[in-house]
Amino acid sequence: MKQSILALAALAALSHTCARAQDSVQLYGLVDAGVEAVNHAGADGGSLVRAVSGGKNTSRWGVRGSEDLGGGLKAVFNLEGGILMDSGASDGALFKRQAWAGLEGDFGRVVIGRSFTTTYDLVIKFDPLGFAPNYSWATSGGATGPSKYGMTTSFDNLIKYKGTRGGFTYGATIGLGEQAGSTADGRKLAVGGSWFGGGLGLMAAWEHVNGSTLVTGVRDKTTAYHLGADYKSGPWRYTAGMRGYKMASGRAAAANLRGNTYWGGITRVAGKVTLTGAVYHIDTRNLPAGQDADPTMLVARAMLALSPRSDLYLSAAHAKASHGQPVGLSRDDAGTGTTQSGITAGIQHRF
Repeated sequence: MKQSILALAALAALSHTCARAQDSVQLYGLVDAGVEAVNHAGADGGSLVRAVSGGKNTSRWGVRGSEDLGGGLKAVFNLEGGILMDSGASDGALFKRQAWAGLEGDFGRVVIGRSFTTTYDLVIKFDPLGFAPNYSWATSGGATGPSKYGMTTSFDNLIKYKGTRGGFTYGATIGLGEQAGSTADGRKLAVGGSWFGGGLGLMAAWEHVNGSTLVTGVRDKTTAYHLGADYKSGPWRYTAGMRGYKMASGRAAAANLRGNTYWGGITRVAGKVTLTGAVYHIDTRNLPAGQDADPTMLVARAMLALSPRSDLYLSAAHAKASHGQPVGLSRDDAGTGTTQSGITAGIQHRF
């Protein structure tokens, strides 16, 4: 596996160097490593200090390219995998993040394979932290309670379309269930659009995901819609968004699970320093008595640009839940107390 990765990377670098004017192949990536201190991290409620991969953005590497077919038409592809900077391991499958090929022209872009959903592409632009693994609930809440109340960031077996006109960006994604005898079993849909102009941005997105009866024996159905607004004026940026989440259980007499996530943030750029403050809140619903956590998280982050491609960052967050329920700062760690606080310092470099 390691030899395959090295060979592919070397081929991509060579292809980039020798590419013809009308063709291009690019090796690219982002490495993000830091150190986090967090409390209420173990079964005994103890604190933890650890090296983390992706405190600000998920570490990744990839190869992308295009070929000019003439008449304004291009063949395009993208292969992208995640990296765990603390161990050097691959974050899941080799190209878990993206693996697709397609066509691009005046009509937009159509691709087939695995990729991020239309909803995800739109929502991250309306997250004041830009979807930071430490700490953001704009795409997924903390890993606590019966559900993360989030959205599906990627689809397998997808067909995806993206188009742009003026300040509008719009698209749709379908993930094929690929179950014999039922086109609905395991099927996933996402659709949405955004508009930017005069410093103002607006966004709306919707997704619907069917469970698979082959996996669970029943077909749960989840839907999530998103609304967002963003405004930039000089060095200031103001961002707000929300998600309405519902899971309809395929089990008889089981209550539908609902949760609305709200967030907002303010960012100020002062030379090479960028300061951001944000708040996230999940209004959980239809839960048994005493399990209504309704968690809230406050986040502050400072970034120092060392160059156009390298940044230092310092992030701090505090989350609190109601009714004695546990709460965690990130989508990966559930936490063991009704509050959790953490601080992450790290460096990010793009290549």
